Amino acid sequence: MFAGVPGSYDLLNRVFTFGFDQRWRRCAVEECLFDRPRRVLDLCSGTGDLAVMLSGSADPGASVVAADFSEPMLAVARAKAESAGVAGRIEFRVADAAALPFADGEFDAAGIAFGFRNLTWKNPGREKHLAEVRRVLAHGARFVVVETSRPPFSALRTGFDAWMAAAVAPLGGLISGQGGAYRYLARSARGFYRADEVDALLLGAGFRTVQHRLFLGGVAALHVAVR
Repeated sequence: MFAGVPGSYDLLNRVFTFGFDQRWRRCAVEECLFDRPRRVLDLCSGTGDLAVMLSGSADPGASVVAADFSEPMLAVARAKAESAGVAGRIEFRVADAAALPFADGEFDAAGIAFGFRNLTWKNPGREKHLAEVRRVLAHGARFVVVETSRPPFSALRTGFDAWMAAAVAPLGGLISGQGGAYRYLARSARGFYRADEVDALLLGAGFRTVQHRLFLGGVAALHVAVR
């Protein structure tokens, strides 16, 4: 599914979020780099927006690993990093989130931008995915998640669901030629967890503390979990 969307993925993200997705990623970068980590993982990196931002803001000498299961997505990420002049600071790895090819405690921080839903929503491998993230983080390291969320106010939830069903699913499919991918995106966003439920999920996976911040009334949220 993801192999078919890289060509239009960035454009549609900007259009359907009115450009807010990049602002939210920048907030995630600030949280990832709060403790000045030396080695950072961008999990489910996709087309590499978060990895490029991390590499451009991290301390000199820090390294960023962009890991994703989709090679076509990573191909776009590599080209993006080249254009931004940060390709030498990013290691690109094709990796399965259920069996990450990294050592225990290898990373001082990890971030995931709009991929957490794919790992956890109606996914039978959810516990394994969360356990793997925790395994590769050092003690005290941050796991930063920026993801769509369920707004706490019913009117906003109704509007959000209507936008996903009436605009994101059909227009995304039409523009990208991948109707199934954008129907899944809309369906998973409409069915995803509330922010407090995500916090509980991370605490249940063994993270010591979790805090979250809502964006635009709760259509998206930023979670910071500490290993």
